[in-house]
Amino acid sequence: MAEVEIGIGKSGRRAYGFDDIAIVPSRRTRDPEDVDVSWEIDAYKFQLPLLGAAMDGVMSPATAIEVGRLGGLGVLNLEGLWTRYEEPEALFEEISTLDNEKATARMQQIYAEPVKPELVTQRIREIKDAGVTAAGSLTPQRVEALSQAVVDAELDLFVIQGTVVSAEHVSKTVEPLNLKKFIREFEIPVIVGGCASYQAALHLMRTGAVGILVGVGPGNACTTRGVLGVGVPQATAIADAAGARMRHLDETGVYVHVIADGGMSKGGDIAKAIACGADAVMIGSPLAAAHEAPGRGYHWGMATFHASLPRGARIRVGALGTLQEVLVGPAHENDGRLNLFGALRTSMATCGYETVKEFQKAEVMVAPALQTEGKQLQRSQGIGMGH
Repeated sequence: MAEVEIGIGKSGRRAYGFDDIAIVPSRRTRDPEDVDVSWEIDAYKFQLPLLGAAMDGVMSPATAIEVGRLGGLGVLNLEGLWTRYEEPEALFEEISTLDNEKATARMQQIYAEPVKPELVTQRIREIKDAGVTAAGSLTPQRVEALSQAVVDAELDLFVIQGTVVSAEHVSKTVEPLNLKKFIREFEIPVIVGGCASYQAALHLMRTGAVGILVGVGPGNACTTRGVLGVGVPQATAIADAAGARMRHLDETGVYVHVIADGGMSKGGDIAKAIACGADAVMIGSPLAAAHEAPGRGYHWGMATFHASLPRGARIRVGALGTLQEVLVGPAHENDGRLNLFGALRTSMATCGYETVKEFQKAEVMVAPALQTEGKQLQRSQGIGMGH
């Protein structure tokens, strides 16, 4: 791909986000009822290609169970309030009432409480006892300390997740987690991320992970791109990771799933993520806006409360509808924020694709006018695509 000159001493590739591209309809259309949006990873099959983000404002044991019942996979943050406090509901209520200027400092205090291994085990078992697939997330720094609690609870899918996770972390002060050794010896299938480039994705695939999370800083609650200046627009990041998946498959015969993580708030965003090559998506803020979400209308990222360099914001997402309405409808708004996977199904049908794997081959084009063309009245009135 041709590079753009930034200056005499620096050039770089042009990258694209979801708003920069459009999916091109093909010569064929289908009935939406004939479209299959199911997803399989390792030994598990889901009716929706969905992971609920491991963020405290999004996922509680109860919401993980409901997401599972609706056909997706809820991922619980195993370093969150649910594993620090036996009864955290009052703290969620307090967080929802904090003034903006005081929220980060107070959340740093709340999250200073240590994670308790026995609560990690207890929360996982609560989800498993409900009869749905259980998934939980830890940062690389806590994996070795808490992995036994995860094993004891018989977790189904384990997510190792950070702002950026590499297969080759270098440190002069501490012994880093050897991802390749850990994943190959661990008895539970592992999903790992995030990453945002071809090489990083390829190296994570070579660790033995069953899936990788793609996305650095695109989430609504994340400020990493502003604080650190680091990130890649999602459409390009996903397409690059999909290219790495193809190379890894050619080299090893092993298919590693690409999971788009962040930056998707509407059904069209999810459709574009899959058209760019994703097998599934991880979403946070759309689920945080469900009535059942623990954040009470607020959403915050995993690094919002970092002790020395917070990289997130507590944002208000409001309450749009039930988890069922958000995921599979019916929708009672016209802006794409409800019935996300009904929109995916209709997008696939409109373009003539029957399965998610087929939809990954859809034609896309760069479309700078996609969000504005012919939408002047909607934008001026703040409705529909001008919302």
